[in-house]
Amino acid sequence: MSAQAVAGDTARDAARRREQRGWYWYDWANSVYSTTVLTVFLGPYLTSVAKAAAGPDGFVHPLGIPVRAGSFFAYTVSASLLLSVLAMPVAGAVVDRTGRKKPLLGFCAYAGAAATTGMFFLGGQRYLLGGALLIIANVSFVVSMMLYNSYLPQIAEPDERDAVSTRGWAFGYAAAALALIANLVLYAGHDAFGVTEGTAVRICLASAGLWWGLFSLIPLRRLRDRWAARGADVPAAGAATFGQGWRQLRGTLRDMRSRPLTLAFLLAYLVYNDGVQTVITQASVFGSEELKLDQTTLIVAVLLVQVLAAAGALLMGRLARRYGAQRTILGSLVAWTATIAAAFFLPAKVPAGFFVIAAAIGLVLGGSQALSRSLFSHLVPRGKEAEYFSAYEISDRGVSWLGPLVFGVTYQVTGSYRDAILSLVAFFVVGFVLLARVPVRRAIAAAGNAVPDRI
Repeated sequence: MSAQAVAGDTARDAARRREQRGWYWYDWANSVYSTTVLTVFLGPYLTSVAKAAAGPDGFVHPLGIPVRAGSFFAYTVSASLLLSVLAMPVAGAVVDRTGRKKPLLGFCAYAGAAATTGMFFLGGQRYLLGGALLIIANVSFVVSMMLYNSYLPQIAEPDERDAVSTRGWAFGYAAAALALIANLVLYAGHDAFGVTEGTAVRICLASAGLWWGLFSLIPLRRLRDRWAARGADVPAAGAATFGQGWRQLRGTLRDMRSRPLTLAFLLAYLVYNDGVQTVITQASVFGSEELKLDQTTLIVAVLLVQVLAAAGALLMGRLARRYGAQRTILGSLVAWTATIAAAFFLPAKVPAGFFVIAAAIGLVLGGSQALSRSLFSHLVPRGKEAEYFSAYEISDRGVSWLGPLVFGVTYQVTGSYRDAILSLVAFFVVGFVLLARVPVRRAIAAAGNAVPDRI
């Protein structure tokens, strides 16, 4: 190989590493929103605002529809996920037709950051403002994550993707933990800072938006667009309408039918990730209602999950390099099953046991999600990254109601949150069986991609 060729390879490697480092920073930027806003502060605060606006019967009436104030947050989250499912195919169609991924990522990042920062104004009875800002922020977050994930096969070689993906997740969890520590200092010591508890919460919410916007500058400077070749039959970006986006999604699903092994992996992911997401959203309910733990204990447990999830993602990345991503994910599903089964036996009013469960969840949470992302990236045909990752995100968001439904129905029938949490074991067991049956090497080759030495 000539010196010129070697120099060219070295320059390309350096550019790729720089882009990867920029890519990590979007996980750092947006993870604070999902933790500080969605997991910890917004649900209880927006519910209290809705209750302040409710009539004597406990109902508010958004758009003239009677809604129990305590359900307003959950319904708003559901509405935002439904709108996200509608928006992602349109975004995927625009990107894959034009290659203009970075401008759309920037638009979503700053729309979400602005809406989150605006949550500072959710005082008094402004529950409708809170619902509108939550919908804008959450749709922006979900669509931006679809675009962000679709960069992975473009910026990392096949043998690098497990490590790159897990580093991104670890970076995000580290940011969430750091911001949560600062938020909890303000929240717990609000009197010392001369602010009310409500004002402290609104500052925490707004700070997540400022964080999201500030640190999004780094990936938007370092990531680059891959311009799509556009023939006479491919419309310009302005023609990629809502209907065309959904036609492209149907085309993507038809294309996947010719790659049944990719669909098989997507089905397995759909099942076990629904279990993961349900544990994340329902663990606080289990802790407060069944184990009778106070809010401080629950918040500390969330912080513990964030810290250990960063370390766990890096650890599972190393395991994947040694044993392969598929085997490592299967091992994590065994750990998830054992952890949820152990939670069934936790004694009430004993925080130590809940912290042990939180630690176990943290160690497998980030890695199982990061390795699933990197493994799917091997199953995506070149040039179709955005539309395939749109289907990947839709498979997650589109059925995210199933796990909570199983949890809720189990509680309704048995009256026990212990039985409800135990019911989620089924998602991990079924997901394990489905994933174990996927021949990933054949699936990667069928997608037209190079098969890594270890997968």
